[in-house]
Amino acid sequence: MKNKIARLASDILNPFVITIGVLIVLSLKEGNGIPDMLKWLLITVVISVVPVIIIVFVLVRKKKLDSFYSNPREQRNIVYILSSVLAAIDCFFIWYFHAPKLLAVIFTAGLVAVIIFMIINYFWKISLHTAFITAAIVVLILEYGPWALWSSTALLLVAWSRVVLKQHNILQVCSGGILAAVIVFLVFWSFGLVGIN
Repeated sequence: MKNKIARLASDILNPFVITIGVLIVLSLKEGNGIPDMLKWLLITVVISVVPVIIIVFVLVRKKKLDSFYSNPREQRNIVYILSSVLAAIDCFFIWYFHAPKLLAVIFTAGLVAVIIFMIINYFWKISLHTAFITAAIVVLILEYGPWALWSSTALLLVAWSRVVLKQHNILQVCSGGILAAVIVFLVFWSFGLVGIN
């Protein structure tokens, strides 16, 4: 039963779902109405999320990856490289065509994070699940204030699930979350979206 709950939590609160969910919430805040929100949401998802999902699906079918979310460190390299390239393209596109600043900064933070995590992955496995959900929580808190702290319960659930499923140890789970939080905070600060007194 414990493993089933952990698998369900890990599958539902995966990096792709978290990314799309945060984009929806923030696009509603930053966009100029529903049409603008839908436009930027569609653009960013089509450029940087959908291709990764398709490639991962194909690699799983061809047995180049063990599964969609649970793979040995060495199998993750190709996904990191693809994600880095697509994130760079997405960042260029949304900055060049003047997407709302908040979305542009989020994708810049995402690009920085995926490059750092890609480098780490050559030596050590770190949790992307906890990284993505921590990054989302930090963004929500920075944008919506302390009330967004409730979302940290999802982080605890995801971290627990990754350890229970033996995909990561506690250090890998904590490192993914802490590193993601630091990256998001520093990128937001560098663009003037958070003040430090």
